Amino acid sequence: MQQEIIHVYLMPGMAANPTIFEHIKLPEEQFEIHWLEWMIPYKKESLESYAKRMIAHIEHDNIVLLGVSFGGILVQEMSKYMTLRKLFVVSSVKSKHELPKRMKLMKYTKAYKLLPTQLVSNIDFLAKYAFGETITKRIELYKKYLSVSDKQYLDWAIENVIEWNQEKPNDNAIYIHGDNDMVFPHSCGGNCIVLKGGSHIMVINKYKWFNENLPKLILE
Repeated sequence: MQQEIIHVYLMPGMAANPTIFEHIKLPEEQFEIHWLEWMIPYKKESLESYAKRMIAHIEHDNIVLLGVSFGGILVQEMSKYMTLRKLFVVSSVKSKHELPKRMKLMKYTKAYKLLPTQLVSNIDFLAKYAFGETITKRIELYKKYLSVSDKQYLDWAIENVIEWNQEKPNDNAIYIHGDNDMVFPHSCGGNCIVLKGGSHIMVINKYKWFNENLPKLILE
């Protein structure tokens, strides 16, 4: 009897394209990987509306959905409107309470509306907000992965991270976080798989852990 193929959809982080997953490989006799890409949001589009539009790009039932960073916030929203086999949230937050102080402050002051997102041609600015670090020698790496530089998208994405209103973690999600994540440093507590030495971009530089452990986590 032929084994059922499990479809695994991967959602990248803010401003990133799905090539961040280029090293994620799962056994092909069991799993098929699909990359999701950011769409340009409509003007003043809600995260709920955007999540429902993203669901329209999913062509299979009972899928595994994995999101990184802001993509992790998005997949948690998507999961409210679909039935999933498994939900993975990587390098992200479980609720609005885990957002770092600077983001909470921005929420109250609305300072995020003043961020110079028109400077997105400045890859250093983009890397700081998307990956949590400024560029040193890795500028070519960042240019490769950070390609969504539309101002309307970035304004929308930053606002929807800061204004996200989820009160408590999703009981059905598997949260995976690095203990050296500088973007979301408070997300390792509670029900969470913690990768020692994992940074905000561990899906890129610790891909071997994901290749080894995702199949087991999906099937358990």
